[in-house]
Amino acid sequence: MIIALAVLAIADLVVGVSNDAVNFLNSAIGSKAISFKTIMIVASIGIASGAIFSSGLMEVARKGIFNPGEFYFNEIMFIFMAVMITDILLLDFFNTLGMPTSTTVSIVFELLGAAVAMALIKIAADGGNFADVVSYINTTKATEIILGILLSVVVAFSIGAIVQWISRLLLSYDFQKKAKWVGALFGGVALSAIMYFILMKGIKGTPYASESFDIIGGMKIKDFLEAQVFPIVVVNFIFWSILSYILVSFTKTNIYKLIIGVGTFALALAFAGNDLVNFIGVPIAAWQSYEAWMASGVEASQFSMDVLSKKVPTPTLLLLVAGFVMVITLWFSSKAKNVVKTSLDLSSQSETKERFQPNFLSRGLVRFSSGVSAWVSTMLPDTLKAKINTQFNTPTIALSKDKVHQLPAFDMVRAAVNLMVAGILISIATSYKLPLSTTYVTFMVAMGTSLADRAWGAESAVYRVAGVLNVIGGWFMTAIIAFTVSGIILTLISFGKGAAIAILLFSAVLLLARNFISHRKKTKEIRDEDSLRKSESSSIQGVIEESASNISAVVKRSNKLYTNTIDGLGRQDLDQLKKNKKGVVKLSTEIDDLRDNIFYFIKNLDEASVGASNFYINILGYLQDMAQSLEYITKISHKHINNNHKKLKYNQIKELKEIDAELEILLNKTSKAFDNRSFEEIGVVLNNKQALFDLVSQKIQKQVARTRTEESSPKNTTLYFSLLLETKDLMTATMNLLELYYMEHDSSIPPATLPETE
Repeated sequence: MIIALAVLAIADLVVGVSNDAVNFLNSAIGSKAISFKTIMIVASIGIASGAIFSSGLMEVARKGIFNPGEFYFNEIMFIFMAVMITDILLLDFFNTLGMPTSTTVSIVFELLGAAVAMALIKIAADGGNFADVVSYINTTKATEIILGILLSVVVAFSIGAIVQWISRLLLSYDFQKKAKWVGALFGGVALSAIMYFILMKGIKGTPYASESFDIIGGMKIKDFLEAQVFPIVVVNFIFWSILSYILVSFTKTNIYKLIIGVGTFALALAFAGNDLVNFIGVPIAAWQSYEAWMASGVEASQFSMDVLSKKVPTPTLLLLVAGFVMVITLWFSSKAKNVVKTSLDLSSQSETKERFQPNFLSRGLVRFSSGVSAWVSTMLPDTLKAKINTQFNTPTIALSKDKVHQLPAFDMVRAAVNLMVAGILISIATSYKLPLSTTYVTFMVAMGTSLADRAWGAESAVYRVAGVLNVIGGWFMTAIIAFTVSGIILTLISFGKGAAIAILLFSAVLLLARNFISHRKKTKEIRDEDSLRKSESSSIQGVIEESASNISAVVKRSNKLYTNTIDGLGRQDLDQLKKNKKGVVKLSTEIDDLRDNIFYFIKNLDEASVGASNFYINILGYLQDMAQSLEYITKISHKHINNNHKKLKYNQIKELKEIDAELEILLNKTSKAFDNRSFEEIGVVLNNKQALFDLVSQKIQKQVARTRTEESSPKNTTLYFSLLLETKDLMTATMNLLELYYMEHDSSIPPATLPETE
């Protein structure tokens, strides 16, 4: 079990860093104030420093949640094993979803769930009263931790919004043009807050915190930091304000970049110092329990774990190894980037592809907030409103949609406020010994500043609010799942002993491997013919060229989807039809994304090529018609098989395969023509289209005759006619698209010589 816990500790470090990286990377990456490589180096130094300073926080895993004296060694080991298995699976699940969650909440509720389950088992075995379970749990500390975590959500969001609104009102988006003293003053406030945060989270975790010096009146460093908050903050503010002014005036330093760099280091240090216990606290407590038991010579089932109530220092070597694993994970984890992206998308100042769908709660909150905002607006004088709106006017940059995505998600003022406010809140909580989740604080501060900065406008508010509600809902689910699953696993281990542990560990490995493979498959980019690309061209010739690639991609995928549907119907393969439905939805979504890009496309056209907008819009319309036909074909086919209706008759399948074969030839020629940019080949396809239309019409007539004489299944008849008619619509949309493209490319060809559209 000790060996297994050591391995689990390393795995937990990996999945934990992947989730918590968003805490300290979000602001620096979002603002693009400094290069990604520099951000990672600064964060790595912060993590390594924080890991060394975290020794004193390991007590949470030993006695923060339960009373160790109430359990024997074998029971404590079962609790620790259940906690670690649950923690790894839970965090990896959230990482795979790309959702930030709290490693603090997960470990607290896992310890609570396992301890409660173990206590109930002991009480049941002794025939005691189940109400006695409270004597096994450190209810005071557990309640304090839970309330502190929940309160931090509301406080972080509110304070973040207020500070950002005031900062933007004073600095506006033209903060670089403000007087030098303004930047120096902001730098003094931000850097003094961050430096006090570093002192509170850094020095207090080291052995030096207990040292006393005459210069501070013989007080211990940690006591001095808590007792002299105001003088320390004032001296810090004066020093950093003067230094900021010198840097801005004489060395031309961008003070906002400096704040972001120092803030990133501070939050990385806090993460490692505060959250390392969440990953290795339990295995270290297990190792120290094992050492105490081995030295005692007492039976495992008789050795009381009072030893965990005492303060035991964590070996520095273990902390260094943990810090090294965390740094390596930070550099190479693709899931960490996925979690960071979720946070950036929700706080981005510009338009992004919204990941979350609005719900009744997000719509209600946005509607209520809009009403309150409108009411407050009526109370303010017009001149004051105009002045405020001027400060919040975002700079306009004429770029195409794809290029917009290369812009920072938000500016350096918001990034600095994110780091400053998060640092202040965590410092205050630390000074008052209030436990909190760094994930909750940093995420909610970022969301609060986004709201205040008007990043959630009419175009995006319902999606962003829905996203935040999803994340917060995930946090509550973290607590519920952690408590429940940890208790269940503890019960299995308690009764199954070694065999149960072996099975659970094997199952955990399989689930982790499955999630890893699934994540790799999902994030693998297939750019050749699987993805459609937004048009960036500003000329009509460029639009024609780029559209050709998209048309070729849609035609190839349509060909494959149609064939798979007919094959799935013939074999009654429900899995293939279900997979096909997902493929069509993906195609429709990509075409919808192209339509969403029309605004930026038209804005980007040069004056001489405005006519290209009509051509491009029509092309997207025909592509959407194709996707809708395919969507209907796949939907009714899947529904027919899923409802266990009669299989299509042999002749019906045979006729559908004939149509599929002819359609495949036509679509292959079409995609080849667009790949080769051969407009002569497009003309050949158009000239031969009537044969396929005639074939479909013949099959319709055959089915009419069959229905009158031999057909006995209304469902089959409905399905077959629907497939034929929708196939005809698919072909019509394809031919209309080809004709439009052919005419646009060579407008000198008289329309009379072109084939007529079906």
